[in-house]
Amino acid sequence: MDYEFMRMALLGLLIIAPMAAICGTQVVNFNMSFFSDAIGHSAFAGVATGLVLAISPEYTMPALALCVGLGIMAIKHRSGLSSDTVIGVMFSAVVAGGLAIVSRYPNAVSDAQMFLYGDILTISERDILLMMGLAVVFTLFQFFSFNKLICIELNPQLAKAHRIKVGVYQYFFAALLSLVVIFSVKAVGVLLVTAMLITPAAAARNLASSYGKMLWISVVIGIFSAVAGLFLSAQDWMQTSTGATIVLCSCVIFAISLIFRKKKRT
Repeated sequence: MDYEFMRMALLGLLIIAPMAAICGTQVVNFNMSFFSDAIGHSAFAGVATGLVLAISPEYTMPALALCVGLGIMAIKHRSGLSSDTVIGVMFSAVVAGGLAIVSRYPNAVSDAQMFLYGDILTISERDILLMMGLAVVFTLFQFFSFNKLICIELNPQLAKAHRIKVGVYQYFFAALLSLVVIFSVKAVGVLLVTAMLITPAAAARNLASSYGKMLWISVVIGIFSAVAGLFLSAQDWMQTSTGATIVLCSCVIFAISLIFRKKKRT
C-alpha cells in the first residue's frame, strides 16, 4: 500500500478485529448480543457530552462507555432482571441522552454524526498505541479467565462453589468489552458496531462443532472481513464506506455459512 493512512488502518483492523470476534463469540453464547448496541450508542452520547463540555471526546467517550457497561452489570446483579431487559433500559437511556444533548446544542450534531458511520482511515498513531495496550490486557484476561467465564455463564452457583469470584470476572469482562466496542466504533461506526461483533460469531456458530472451534473460526472470519472490506472499499470501482464494506463482507460469509449448516443437518 502506497498510503500511510491505509497502513495505519490495516494495522488498526488487525488489532481490533480479533478482539471484536472473541467478544462477539462470548456475547452470543452469553446472551448479551445487544450489549454492544448500548455501548456503541453511549459513544454517540459521550462525543456529544465532550463537545458540549469542551472536553476531548477521546476521554468522554470511553468514560461514558465504561459507566454504561459497568452500570448494566451492577443493575443486573442488584435487580435480578435479565441481561436483555437491563441492556434495553440502558440502551434507551443513552440514546435519549445523546439526542437530548444534540437537540439542545445543535452545533454538536455534525461532529457527533461522524461516529455514527466511523472512519478507520482517520485512525492515528495514538489510537494504535491505545489499541495495542488494550490488546495486551485483553489477551492476558482471556488467557487466565476464559474457562472461568464459561463456567460463570453456564452455572454461576457452580462457579461460586469453586470459589470463582463471579462478580469480579463479570465486571472486568464488561469493562473490556466496553472498550473493545468503543475502538470498534472508530472502524465501523455506532450503527454497525454490533454487526462487527455478532456476524463473525454467528457465522462461526454455523460452521463449528465446538465452542473452541467457534472461537477460532470467528477470529478468522473477523480478520478476513476486516482486511477484505478495507481493500475492497479502496478500489476505484467500489469507493464505498470502509465500515459498511467490512460488515457486508462478514454478512456474505454468514450467508455462505448458512448453506454449509444446512448441508451438515442433512
